[in-house]
Amino acid sequence: MQGLCSVILPSFNEEAMIDRASYAVGSVLYDARIPYELIFVDDGSTDSTWTRIQDAATENPAIRGVKFSRNFGKEAAILAGLGQASGDCCVVIDCDMQHPPEKIVEMYRLWQQGYEVIEGQKTSRGTESGLHAFAAHAFYTLLSAAAKTDMENASDFKLLDRKAVDVLIRMPERGAFFRALSSWVGFKTAAVQFDVREREAGESKWSTKSLIRYALSNISSFTNAPLQFVTILGALLLGVDLIWAIVSLIRRIAGALVGVGTGIGLLLMLIGGSCMLALGVIGFYIGKIYDEIRRRPRYIIAELCGRTDGED
Repeated sequence: MQGLCSVILPSFNEEAMIDRASYAVGSVLYDARIPYELIFVDDGSTDSTWTRIQDAATENPAIRGVKFSRNFGKEAAILAGLGQASGDCCVVIDCDMQHPPEKIVEMYRLWQQGYEVIEGQKTSRGTESGLHAFAAHAFYTLLSAAAKTDMENASDFKLLDRKAVDVLIRMPERGAFFRALSSWVGFKTAAVQFDVREREAGESKWSTKSLIRYALSNISSFTNAPLQFVTILGALLLGVDLIWAIVSLIRRIAGALVGVGTGIGLLLMLIGGSCMLALGVIGFYIGKIYDEIRRRPRYIIAELCGRTDGED
């Protein structure tokens, strides 16, 4: 089976990487005799990313561009690229080339063997702080439990058969988490191992604040585990309260002088703080529900470049 491979490259302020990425990915697929198209999705960049994409599309008819009206986030960029893709299979790869392009060929060969979802799994995470590594481990442990599949080394780098792509783009939820949903949909799955490379040019767009926001948004979109945690926390507090009351009663019966002021104060502080935490978690989920029922579009396309559907 020799089908068209659509490669989606989400791009945000990546003016230094557009030419490098288009050459690196295009040359790998050309040398492997794989028919391809490259779809760059400009996620509201403030630099000359869109101009570079337009220039690349002019020079190479296999390159297409999608420009958002503003920044909608990487998940929206991935889904927009999948929605524009016309290939029999689609690959999502980061524009910064930290995902090795030559692995696309290995994924494509597995797809030719009948696999429908080929996951790119990290064997190393590159250079990152110990705190970031710990937070990532905790994040993926929770998601793995929710998705009932191992996501410890998961990434956005993967190949999807047209069937899986059609399922994903038809999902009505606004807060889609591509990395988890592409595993959740099932289908015949294989994995390709890769080492995360250092960025060739430009700077990472992920600050600590944006990573925390990304984690909270995607955890609440994919699992209700935090709400279950609130229930467990309430049960634990009730248990502590009952134990405290029983101990105080026993000491009172035994004739001991029970000083309740400090203990009650600490207990009230614990209960008050836990209630505020619980209300915060519930409020966060209510906010996500509000986002869903408004039914606003996941993204708004302002401009397209390159060939249109139906052109050779």
